[in-house]
Amino acid sequence: MLTHRVLFEEQTIAIRVQEMARAIAQDLPEPTPVLIGLLTGAFIFLADLVRALGRLGIEPQVDLMAVSHYGPLVASSGLVQIHKDSALDLRGRAVLLVDDILDSGRTLSMVQAHLAARGPSWLRTCVLLDKPSRREIAISADYIGFEVPNAWIIGYGMDASGEGRALPYVASVEREGEQG
Repeated sequence: MLTHRVLFEEQTIAIRVQEMARAIAQDLPEPTPVLIGLLTGAFIFLADLVRALGRLGIEPQVDLMAVSHYGPLVASSGLVQIHKDSALDLRGRAVLLVDDILDSGRTLSMVQAHLAARGPSWLRTCVLLDKPSRREIAISADYIGFEVPNAWIIGYGMDASGEGRALPYVASVEREGEQG
C-alpha cells in the first residue's frame, strides 16, 4: 500500500455528503433529476450522494459516463476522451454532473459542455474534492465537498495506479522521504 496521510475521515465525508445533498435538493427544479457520475473515481461518492438525496425525497435517475485523461502514471496526459457516454435523453431535464475531483478542469469542462449540448433545462456540477492549485481551465463546481492540497489523492473510490480505491477515507499519497 502506498504511504499516505488521511485528509478526511469516513464520518467527516458522510456528514459533508449529507450537507451537499441538502443544498442540491434545495436548488433542484424538480424531484426527479438525472445524476451522471464519472467513472471510476466517483462511483462511491455518487452512490452515497444518491442515497443522501433519497433520504430527502429526491428520486434521481442515475447514469454513468467513462472519461479519462490519466494514464497508468499519476500525471495527466492533457487529452480527455469519452469512453462511455450517457444513453439517457437529457433534453429538458435537470442534470447534475458528479465527479470525484476537480483538478486541472479539463475533464469537468469538456463533459459539462458535452452534456449542455444535449439540451438539459438545468445543469450543475458537483465534486467531492476541489484542487484549485492545479486549475488550468477557468471552471469551478457548483457544489464542492472539500478543498485539497496539490497532492495525489486516494481513497473513497480514487486510486493511484490501482491502489487505494477501497479505502473508506480520503488521503494524500506521500512521496518517498516526505513526512506528514
